[in-house]
Amino acid sequence: MDSRTTVERAQRLKQLHAEHRPLVLPTVWDVWSARTAADAGFPALTVGSHPLADSRGADDQEGQTFEEVLAAVGPIVAAVDVPVSVDLESGYGQKPADLVAGLIEVGGVGLNIEDTVHSEGGRVRSTQEHASYIAGLRAAADDAGVPVWINGRTDLFLYAEDASAVLDEAIERMRALVRAGADSVYPVRIQDNDELLAAVTAAVSVPVNSTAHPVKHDLERFRRLGVGRITYGPLLQLAMTDAMKGMLAPWAP
Repeated sequence: MDSRTTVERAQRLKQLHAEHRPLVLPTVWDVWSARTAADAGFPALTVGSHPLADSRGADDQEGQTFEEVLAAVGPIVAAVDVPVSVDLESGYGQKPADLVAGLIEVGGVGLNIEDTVHSEGGRVRSTQEHASYIAGLRAAADDAGVPVWINGRTDLFLYAEDASAVLDEAIERMRALVRAGADSVYPVRIQDNDELLAAVTAAVSVPVNSTAHPVKHDLERFRRLGVGRITYGPLLQLAMTDAMKGMLAPWAP
């Protein structure tokens, strides 16, 4: 993709985050789903690692190589005229500069990066380590002249027996990610907890990303709780799976 177009799309993605609270980024996985979401009127999209892996017969949690992910993402980005962000899991063992270079090469203008290191047995990065990785991503994007939107994800709530018990630690981590250059933060697995969502949105200065189910959740609720950005993770694909099974059931032998 032309470098000027990539920069313009990155600038547009930043503008959209300022204009929409929350900004809903449908999570897509192939050219068809991306075109469908764009045709529905959404001004930006994100490619999810889980649905992308499922669509390609691979495992989530870095069951594909970085090169395979880029090969799959390139046609998706080229098929639509809107900015596309990409879930890059924990970085596929890549240095931040190489991760950003690959993303920009295929026209991606945003990325999601998590603190569970799948290539190292699923260990969780420390706050400083995760912040340092994000700082590297920000520096690489700045050097490339593309204002890549960085969504800093933390899995602390995901692994906690009591999510409330790690709230302070999670907020500290997210604030560190913001200081390192994250444009938004993504605490996964608290989308159904009003108290935790409200606490997080009140504690950080950037948009907070929440997972949502396109049928079971309500957009106004997320707006009321201060959520600044919504993605679907694997839940849009799963909802469509349920719908497809329902349509096909009367025809099954």
